[in-house]
Amino acid sequence: MRLYVGIDLGTSAVKLLLVDGQGTILNEVSREYPLIFPHPGWSEQRPEDWWTAVREALPELLHGFDASEVAGIGAGGQMHGLVILDSQDRVIRPAILWNDGRTADEVAYLNEEIGRKKLSELTANIAFAGFTAPKILWIRKHEPENFARIAKIMLPKDYINYCLTGVHSCDFSDASGMLLLDVEHKCWSEEMLEICGVTKEQMPGLYESWQVTGTLKPGIAAELGLPETVKVVAGAGDNAAAAVGTGIVGEGGCNISLGTSGTVFISSERFGVDPNNALHAFAHADGGWHLMGCMLSAASCNKWLCEDILGTSDYAGEQAGIRDEDLGRNHVFFLPYLMGERSPINDVDARGTFTGITMDTSRKDLVLAVLEGVAFAIRDSFEVARSLGLDIPRSRICGGGSKSPLWRKIFAGVLGIPLDTVKTEQGPGYGGAMLAMVGCGRFASVKEAAEALVEVGGTTKPDPALTARYEEQYRKFRLIYPALKNIFPKIR
Repeated sequence: MRLYVGIDLGTSAVKLLLVDGQGTILNEVSREYPLIFPHPGWSEQRPEDWWTAVREALPELLHGFDASEVAGIGAGGQMHGLVILDSQDRVIRPAILWNDGRTADEVAYLNEEIGRKKLSELTANIAFAGFTAPKILWIRKHEPENFARIAKIMLPKDYINYCLTGVHSCDFSDASGMLLLDVEHKCWSEEMLEICGVTKEQMPGLYESWQVTGTLKPGIAAELGLPETVKVVAGAGDNAAAAVGTGIVGEGGCNISLGTSGTVFISSERFGVDPNNALHAFAHADGGWHLMGCMLSAASCNKWLCEDILGTSDYAGEQAGIRDEDLGRNHVFFLPYLMGERSPINDVDARGTFTGITMDTSRKDLVLAVLEGVAFAIRDSFEVARSLGLDIPRSRICGGGSKSPLWRKIFAGVLGIPLDTVKTEQGPGYGGAMLAMVGCGRFASVKEAAEALVEVGGTTKPDPALTARYEEQYRKFRLIYPALKNIFPKIR
């Protein structure tokens, strides 16, 4: 029996899955690691902590199984994070993460001086604070001594792959979020590299997500008790990997991911760009492309309210008092911009707000406002997609937040479409394992793997009456950010 390892390198923890060739999950292990917030709005992690977590988790994952049966490893990982290595492949500084907001000046330079039109022509996207290119410019300006030492630029999951194989690699889906890739032609944009002051030699090699980049280094194989013949595939950015894991491949599929961040992922066999660049145009892990809207704080908003403000981790308990008749009738609204916001407003200064609080506002009202506010913000990206003529009759939904039946009901009501969950909901890790299967020859293509392994487990259908109420509430929600937009920079 051949076995495959899927790695989900998340923001708060890494999760490893052991999967057999029929897609059955045999074991799973996770390890947490710290986040570093050096200044308000900044977010960093030590790449060494990622590798330590993976190295410690792998033997536990394989305990009780025949490690010699492991054929391949595939990773899905948090996107955009800037990992820089010196000439000895040593990490120069902590990685600057996807939800870091320090690059407002660099984003303004790229979008205003280089120009949005030029950026879109070169990379199919404009600059956002979380993207990698603005972080490179920030390092060049604020840490010139570190910038001068850069020998290799990588993304988070690519650092794990490097530690396993010794190969500097990156897949097209993850590279799309760097603002350095010519997404349409799937190659590094030499003009963008020049703008950022780096060379092609400093960039990793480019691969399709299922392509094998190398096998395990002998020393690592011996340490982990694995065969040196284990193949490591390039893997994918977390959203592309999650889309593979939920079967969103080929033309016209849609997936909503409710993790730390929230995304709307629309797959396509053809390259296309949102003319207003409110949605990202990225390569997909299946060899095609996708449009994606990304909000920086999704399920993390609920975590923040419950744990940091209300002092509880009983999420289900906090939602238990919310009745069906409360939905769509809340007088409190929440802007979920706790880390600024990306799609579709692209505003690093935006902040979270509660609006409409009165003396009779209850704890339940605040919890509901957060759940609804995240759903409204996701709908903002849906509205952009619909304005492009895209028909989205239904979607799949995954991520930690999707495990809440109440939140699924709210989302179905706000979006007005059925939402499907899948039987095996393990997001990027499962997608990574599927990519490893393709790389090892178990399936001929990512689409074939998805058709064979992914099954719908349940569907949440929209209630027409609730959808009508949420239509009115959404119109009110849309008034709040424009009213506060010019205030946010003044209170930064």
